[in-house]
Amino acid sequence: MNHAASLPFPGHALFVTRIGTCGLAWNAAAVCAVQLPEASGGETRDRMLLGLSRRHALQPQRGPAVYGALTSIAAIPDFALQAMAGVQVLLAGLNSQSEHDWVQPGAEAVAAGVLGDMRQAFAQGKGGVLPDLQQIALDEFAVPAFHSRVYAFTRALEPGRTSTYGEVAAALGEAGAARVVGQALGANPFAPIVPCHRVLAAGRAPGGFSGGQGALTKLRMLEIEGGAWGGTRSLFAD
Repeated sequence: MNHAASLPFPGHALFVTRIGTCGLAWNAAAVCAVQLPEASGGETRDRMLLGLSRRHALQPQRGPAVYGALTSIAAIPDFALQAMAGVQVLLAGLNSQSEHDWVQPGAEAVAAGVLGDMRQAFAQGKGGVLPDLQQIALDEFAVPAFHSRVYAFTRALEPGRTSTYGEVAAALGEAGAARVVGQALGANPFAPIVPCHRVLAAGRAPGGFSGGQGALTKLRMLEIEGGAWGGTRSLFAD
């Protein structure tokens, strides 16, 4: 069922995942931002909306950053539902239907509008393979051109596969720009749809990470999707 025609846009929602409460914001046709869990659902929402406000300030012709809160799964437009369900499937890991690996939102979170399990709604691809989420449309307004190139490359990394800042820079024809790649990924407003957790520092150390609990969240996300670091499963290791 397509709900989009009857909904106000833009909008946003909070939703449960295995690693905590995430946020997602959208306009009439695409996802505008995704936010990994902060210490609370309120902080997750605030950080996501603050980032959107800053991007709107860079493109004032888009108008104010007003993203209405939706708290019912039935009210979410189909493309945003697919995005949230896909993130839930990805962050649940390979055993995505195992309740052992899933945490339902508590009563307080539900009262605050955090959406529950939507995984069954996701248009799943091959069984036993985590989704790469490349089919999800993103609105990269106010994203610098080089950042956009970094994000496109990063989206092509399969779940569990890693690269490094230096390898990404070299692949984009910008050898020596590893630091700039790191800055682009640090500013990523679409994690984990743009899977910046799959890009590591030199020597395959975790490197920085701006979401959740920093590097601990990055390593946990890699572990959940069967990834590795320390020199294994690199994009260029085959």
